[in-house]
Amino acid sequence: MHELRLRTERQSQLVDITRLVQEALAGESAEAAAVLVYVPHTTAGVTVNEHADPAVARDFETALERIVPAEWPWQHVEEGEENAPTHIRASFMGPSVVIPLRDDGSLALGTWQGVFFCEFDGPRQRSVYVSLLK
Repeated sequence: MHELRLRTERQSQLVDITRLVQEALAGESAEAAAVLVYVPHTTAGVTVNEHADPAVARDFETALERIVPAEWPWQHVEEGEENAPTHIRASFMGPSVVIPLRDDGSLALGTWQGVFFCEFDGPRQRSVYVSLLK
């Protein structure tokens, strides 16, 4: 397993980690069928979506903030950590994705697809685990 370390800059932020995931596989993916990308946080997630246009990531950030607004009367309230909506947003995205690998060990993503780390409670230092599946 490889651990990627990220530092996010905003409360809601989608970070394109496609290159980092591919680099974590370098030289080790010859016998693997797929890769698991897993986020060990309850207020962050991971997804695969378009990465050719950065506006798509910003649209995701905005849409999730509107779908799950901070103003609701949340029951999960920790003093100084008012992050109940971030847990819901993270669950919508999910904690993991499995991506098949091509024969050359590269990610079998579509032309426009990329892997995104989804921050909802930043800015923070975060981890992403990358594991080969044989």
